[in-house]
Amino acid sequence: MSKTTASDPAPSAAEDQELGDAGSQLSTAPREDAPNLPALGVIGWARWFWRQLTSMRVALLLLLLLSLGAIPGSLIPQSGSDETKVADFRKAHPALSDVYDKIGMFHVYSSVWFSAIYILLFVSLIGCIVPRTWQFVGQLRGLPPGAPRRLNRLPAHTTWRTTAEPEQVHEAALALLRKRRFRTHLTGDAVAAEKGYLRELGNLVFHIALIVMLVAFAWGQLYKSEGNKLVVEGDGFSNTLTQYDDFKSGNLFTSDDLVPFSFNLKKFTGTYERTGPNKGTPRVYKADITYSSGAYGKDESDTVEVNHPLEIGDSKVYLVSHGYAPVVTVRDAKGKVVFDDAVPLLPLDGNVTSSGVVKVLDGYRNAKGEKEQLGFNAFFVPTFGGHASGTMLSQFPALDNPLLALSAYHGDLGADSGIPQSVYQMDRSNMKEFKNSQGKLFKKLLKPGETMKLPNGAGSVTFGKDIKEWAGFQVVQQPGSGWALAGALAAIGGLAASLFIQRRRVWVRAVKGADGVTVVEMAGLGRSESAKVPEELGHLAGDLYEQATGAPDNPADSPDTDQEPGTEPPVPAEGAEK
Repeated sequence: MSKTTASDPAPSAAEDQELGDAGSQLSTAPREDAPNLPALGVIGWARWFWRQLTSMRVALLLLLLLSLGAIPGSLIPQSGSDETKVADFRKAHPALSDVYDKIGMFHVYSSVWFSAIYILLFVSLIGCIVPRTWQFVGQLRGLPPGAPRRLNRLPAHTTWRTTAEPEQVHEAALALLRKRRFRTHLTGDAVAAEKGYLRELGNLVFHIALIVMLVAFAWGQLYKSEGNKLVVEGDGFSNTLTQYDDFKSGNLFTSDDLVPFSFNLKKFTGTYERTGPNKGTPRVYKADITYSSGAYGKDESDTVEVNHPLEIGDSKVYLVSHGYAPVVTVRDAKGKVVFDDAVPLLPLDGNVTSSGVVKVLDGYRNAKGEKEQLGFNAFFVPTFGGHASGTMLSQFPALDNPLLALSAYHGDLGADSGIPQSVYQMDRSNMKEFKNSQGKLFKKLLKPGETMKLPNGAGSVTFGKDIKEWAGFQVVQQPGSGWALAGALAAIGGLAASLFIQRRRVWVRAVKGADGVTVVEMAGLGRSESAKVPEELGHLAGDLYEQATGAPDNPADSPDTDQEPGTEPPVPAEGAEK
């Protein structure tokens, strides 16, 4: 009578030794032998250290340390990304800042300790991958190991008697196993088969992908660049360092690495939700531009939207902000135009309440004919709620009822001192206020087209009817991002393969019994305990039984005398589907 059993999946040491090559190398994981501590010398300790460094547990520990090390880089202001916040942190926490300086907390990703973890993880992965790759290649070039002497000692096995000849059973087993995508060959009196190599391949792909990601991240950090530029409608930008409002880059980045291109902002379009709980939420938010690539590139038109950047070579141009630029015209005491330009103002809230300054640096003469500089604090609301609202905050982000508030100063703006100044702030240390009739700061609210006359015939300021809009662009150049994405996807695929694919082997032995009847034995072995091995063995045994049908059992071997011999196929192993 046929028998199929699933025995203890964890063979003893004696049984494991008995399996020989059949139970070996189901994994490419390196064996970790305990070092012979009394005999260790310099070379021995070096080998021990290398084995520990290239072990899986150390690689996981380093990966954990790398993740933990990145936490302060996200919570503490970094000098490479925001010097202003670092300066504010130093003022607020002077004692703690001294400690952070010593351990590199203000530049975590370029610190010695973070770089050491990064490099050790890199070396650990390489040291783990190289020997496992060669071992896996050797397994692919070889053949599945021959069957152990006693197949009934394996975790899943079955046996039956058949009238077919052993050669016929071997041929049928070879054809069946190859159809099921096993690598097979006939060795001695048994067919050896193996499948599930994608498990080890996935494991190697996962580790190689981690190395690719580490290299891509390092490459991207060293050669990256990131700059911001505010462009008013009608103006343009050329990708050179002097054109940026602010710029930061990696340690190995040079100006020669900038991708040559330029663009002009033709028009910014923004529409907003008028009613409901989402009132003021942008619905259309885009910048229409013309750009050219290279020194002699042809002009092309494109539209930049949020999350839809313009890609030119390795650079990406993102639309990150928007605001208004009222057109202001300033005349001197004789009516001569000394300033006529759009002045970009910075938004303060979601309804684009904005503030900034208007600076007249050259060409102005006061009523006495003396050269002076003018400065105006500007406050702009695109939708004024009216004087009854009691507030100078915009009620909506669109230009429904624009209003410009100006307060006037004259004197020296300090622009010739050689100290860099913000175009959005005014140094009033050497400036004097224009006074109104009550002796207070002269200021006025202007609607589009209105003019404010300065006291004592000092000139005038006109708020133009044409209110331009500006768009803030971020130009990012970070090589290696494509490799990092490919590495991440490969790592996920490799990890899935190593988790869900099982490496297993199957042997089919067919020999003549003492009574001249062929005895068929089948056994399976997996890398780890799983119901899939006995289940799969049961299906294979059932299919092979159809080609090598059972013969009457030897009554001496059958304890069940009521069962008609030779009439039942092999019973699937425990846990298999029937």
